[in-house]
Amino acid sequence: MTNPWVALEPGADPAERVRVLRQAHEKFTAAGTVVRPVRPVVADSWRRSARARVSPEGTGAVVELADGDLGAYRAEHPLARVMPLFRELMGTFAMDGEHLLAVCDARGRLLWVEGHAVARQRAGRINFVPGARWAESAVGTNAPGTAVAVDRPVQVFAAEHFMRGVQPWTCAAAPVHDPRTGRLMGAVDITGGDGLAHPHSLAFVQAVARAAESQLALLAPPRGAGEAVEISALGRDEALLVVGGRKVRLSRRHSEIVVLLARHPEGLSGDELLCALYEDESVPQVTLRAEMARLRRVLGAELLRSRPYRLAVPVACDADLVERRLGTGAVAAAVAAYAGPLLPQSQAPALVRLRHRLADQLRAALVARGDPDLLADWAHAPWGEGDLVVWRALAALRPTPPVLARVRELDTELAFAGHDSGHAYGRGPGPSSGFRHGHASKQPR
Repeated sequence: MTNPWVALEPGADPAERVRVLRQAHEKFTAAGTVVRPVRPVVADSWRRSARARVSPEGTGAVVELADGDLGAYRAEHPLARVMPLFRELMGTFAMDGEHLLAVCDARGRLLWVEGHAVARQRAGRINFVPGARWAESAVGTNAPGTAVAVDRPVQVFAAEHFMRGVQPWTCAAAPVHDPRTGRLMGAVDITGGDGLAHPHSLAFVQAVARAAESQLALLAPPRGAGEAVEISALGRDEALLVVGGRKVRLSRRHSEIVVLLARHPEGLSGDELLCALYEDESVPQVTLRAEMARLRRVLGAELLRSRPYRLAVPVACDADLVERRLGTGAVAAAVAAYAGPLLPQSQAPALVRLRHRLADQLRAALVARGDPDLLADWAHAPWGEGDLVVWRALAALRPTPPVLARVRELDTELAFAGHDSGHAYGRGPGPSSGFRHGHASKQPR
């Protein structure tokens, strides 16, 4: 096979491939062994699904957003601006082929599911409906969930789906990115019968996704001289700065400086920046001045000012967006905007405090909200795998054997870790409460 992302090579017999894949699926679910002809992308997805404790006999995830909540979330989602384009390019194809057009957000939550009435009715039986979570951690291998998991266009054919109830379907999906920042926004998907296993369906959704990104770039208003620039620092060790249409990947130290200055538009003195950046109090001012000179060459003198050190224009940081959404009580929207810990490898004292504070605020909001699906999203993310506070909250609401087993595993790890590791699991005070530092360094894609 020349393209590993395509489900069937030219000339392959779909019925025979389904038979062999079902045997391979049975072997994997029984013994955890992957055999040919399972593609590497599917094998990796099956393993992620198993680690997330998805049951092959399970059903589609419950609807997380319904009625007014779904409408409000969709209205503010950036992909709403290109839904007319999706319908224009894919609507007739979906109707004529008895397929479905689906669009999900970056966490695999279905926002729109449209198309042939009979197909929609069938999809409703597996809960493939707007507002339902179709992330891999919820329902296992599926095209929209896997596309956002690996950030690649992907096709999932029949028995390649992890849950048996979804195996009558075939789907192809492609991720859609913010044309300014490159940040993953979601995916566009076509779902239907085995005929979609053709390579053309994957190329089709990929072309639609690229068209959507081009449309979003055209819809973006031109930047004025005083308009805010943007910095993406969640889940990244090296922040991405977008200014004047130019993308700049900053070094780790420059990322720390820009995030701190974005948080302090009034500016910071040299002494304040030294304290914020370095644990060693003996670091001289000349070290900071040299670092700022290098940063000025990267950003331009018109953007970085001194005495005090400050940014000449407002900078919109993705961490601030999460905090604003939490401040308004929009917990689901805040979790959707959280792409991972803030500069996870940074040891700058001020950044460590900011990182822990944001994680603690999100955790507290999730526990208070008591939504098992949101808790499960956090628990199965790289930064939540060892978060005992969240796993216990999830166990109280959804005491399934896999969840209870994970709580016991974490309790056992804590017992072996000894008294000094108390902070890592939320049993002691401090900014790291409830958060395992070992997982803080893991980054999403």
